[in-house]
Amino acid sequence: MKKINCIIADDEVLARNVIASYIGKLERLSIGAICATGLEVYTAIRASSIDLLFLDIQMPHLSGIELLRTLKNPPAVIITTAYSEFAVEGYELNVIDYLLKPISFERFLKAIDKYESQASPGHIHQQHVQLTEAINNEAFIYVKSDKKMVRIVLKEIMYFEGQKDYVKIFTINNQIITYQTLTYFEEKLPANQFLRVHRSYIVSLAHINSYSASVLTIQSATIPIGNTYAREVVKKLDWKV
Repeated sequence: MKKINCIIADDEVLARNVIASYIGKLERLSIGAICATGLEVYTAIRASSIDLLFLDIQMPHLSGIELLRTLKNPPAVIITTAYSEFAVEGYELNVIDYLLKPISFERFLKAIDKYESQASPGHIHQQHVQLTEAINNEAFIYVKSDKKMVRIVLKEIMYFEGQKDYVKIFTINNQIITYQTLTYFEEKLPANQFLRVHRSYIVSLAHINSYSASVLTIQSATIPIGNTYAREVVKKLDWKV
């Protein structure tokens, strides 16, 4: 069984030792690096393959939150801190769990279980979106919204609207906000069902009511077609003058 390679990041020796002792009790975990600063973590992640990061928030030079914002493809993250006020910001950055110090071994185990439940078989990494086939072949995704994972059936999604720091998902029945990028969804969604038509929009082909060379409509929404996407949209929709 492949071990879960971990980094411990904390500027306090005692806190690092506690997490290290907990990791040592579980055969499926291993320590890839122990770091005292955010810069050390940044270097360690670039130097080797890391699956899970135990990250303190208050560290010198580069805080845990600042570090997460700089990492393009971060490993799965479990926050370890004495400050509960950072919890919301941590979850917005898709962390697996948020452990308040002092951390008990029981609470540590729950965080590991949560990590493993979100990791796909054969490949350990953080799952921001999981594309899954249900038993009845009804495809759906899970997205993190309001501190929980929300299940959305693909056929109910009408379109995605990208904002600066988040994405709005418009479904038949409601709207869901998730702190993710539109490009991420573009890469994960099936290309035969969804199409990027603008830098701020991905649409469901099944829900398009009408379209022209510059706009398309889905229910009451009018969605622009960006110039850089127009050729692909025309090709996909077989629009002819």
